[in-house]
Amino acid sequence: MLVVLAVLADRGCPAWVGGGWGVDALAGHQTRPHRDLDLAIDDASHEPAAIDGLTPLGYQLDTDWRPVRAEFSRPGGHRMDLHPVTFDRAGHGRQHDLTGGWFDYPLGCLTTGSLDGHPIPCLSIDQQIRFHTGYPPRAIDRHDLALLPHLARHHRQ
Repeated sequence: MLVVLAVLADRGCPAWVGGGWGVDALAGHQTRPHRDLDLAIDDASHEPAAIDGLTPLGYQLDTDWRPVRAEFSRPGGHRMDLHPVTFDRAGHGRQHDLTGGWFDYPLGCLTTGSLDGHPIPCLSIDQQIRFHTGYPPRAIDRHDLALLPHLARHHRQ
């Protein structure tokens, strides 16, 4: 993950970790195994630079659901999803969804967590809760949802 974030930053592509790794960044440590890395990237215009940076790392496009998301994999079972988000001048973001609607990224939904002492740009606790609801939860979602209220109480102290 750290290499991917560094490559994207070097290419001028701001990115924030969501999903299970994003919850772990908020917790400050890995809490469960992960199938993939979910990254919200700043605007679809950064997507070509992101893909150019991922290709030398061995990532190949598997599923193209753009403008909603693009799924990549590389040998060894590493998977990553890029979710392009368009931010307006006020800082409110929107990401397309598969039904023609939007996922909202309100002001304040981007923060910084950490893993192994490294700062990790990630989605906020409230944004994680929003993105972990509205669908039948899997076991990993229930795990993440159980952690988030505890993290919220800890962060407010």
